[in-house]
Amino acid sequence: MKRDHLIRTTIGLGICLSVCVATWGCGAKVKADAAAEIPPAAEVIPAANPDVFKVEHPEQFPLVAATAYEAGNSLNVTGVVTPDVSRNIPVISLASGRVLEIDARMGDTVAKGQRLMRVQSSDISSAFADYRTAMADDTLAKAQLARTKLLYENGAIAQKDVEVAQDAADKARIQVENTTERIRVMGADLNHPSAIIDIDAPASGVITEQNVTAAAGVKTLDNSPNLFTISDLSEVWVLCDVYENDLKDIHLGETADVRLNAFPDRVFQGRISNIGSALDPALRTAKVRIELKNPGMMRIGMFVTATFHVSGGAQGVHAQVPATAVLHLHDRDWVYEPAGGSSFRRVEVTGGKMLPSNMQEIVTGLTPGEQVISNALVLQNTAEQ
Repeated sequence: MKRDHLIRTTIGLGICLSVCVATWGCGAKVKADAAAEIPPAAEVIPAANPDVFKVEHPEQFPLVAATAYEAGNSLNVTGVVTPDVSRNIPVISLASGRVLEIDARMGDTVAKGQRLMRVQSSDISSAFADYRTAMADDTLAKAQLARTKLLYENGAIAQKDVEVAQDAADKARIQVENTTERIRVMGADLNHPSAIIDIDAPASGVITEQNVTAAAGVKTLDNSPNLFTISDLSEVWVLCDVYENDLKDIHLGETADVRLNAFPDRVFQGRISNIGSALDPALRTAKVRIELKNPGMMRIGMFVTATFHVSGGAQGVHAQVPATAVLHLHDRDWVYEPAGGSSFRRVEVTGGKMLPSNMQEIVTGLTPGEQVISNALVLQNTAEQ
């Protein structure tokens, strides 16, 4: 008995001890797992400067130094060369018919009296027929008047018969004059009766409009466009867009310097002849007209830069760089400066007017002597790739 009791007691103590050890081990394991699941402390990495770009081959992007530019009191705007409308001369035909020949084309330079085209017209044929009829009637009326006067002098007829004959002769003469003028107005030659007439240039200039082709029909003036338009381009207009905030600096009669984009090194001087009385509702600009002599190189549609000399405004020494060094992005102007190594920094600047030799003024953000990338757009495209 005692022996069995001792065995059971020993077994019970072992079981209790095992349970305690297992319980202690589980508790320790739970504590270790909880500690392992705690997230590590966050590591703060500073964000890169969005205006700094790093490239692999910086030698591919040449640098250029900004130079000094003496800024004056001026306002620069863009414009376009247009013909002087008062010097535009239409070419028309008062005789309808069919085009037989065209001797000039749009863009040609023509002289006054030069033949532009030939037209075969039934109107001319009718006019010559009326002229020949009027001439026959006139001859008859003159003969009848002479015979009537002779009879009256011999007492064979009364005075009223002479008056009737005189009236008929006067009407016949008027009819001849009318038909003669009609032929002349149509452009035909009275001494060379023909249904074909020549349309000549009424003035010297350049053909800037053509609305007729070979074998086409020529209508009368009713709802018919001009056959040609000849423009005298010895003097031209430059129409500029000037913002309403700058209109206060523009005055009639003042002079302006004009530079053609095609010839940026040459400066032409014109006179302000008109300032538009209405603004463009979308652009908030007014048309300013400059009149100037055409030295021969100005062509219709050419883009120009006009410089108005104004009183007041900012003066001083500004920087100037090649126009390709300035990047217009998000309504702002930027240049790229070297930032050490293979990095470049994008710097915001305030772009000014365009200068000769494809240079651009930099009002703020850059000083003379600083170096920038000569072609900002190429670097921008490389950085985006």
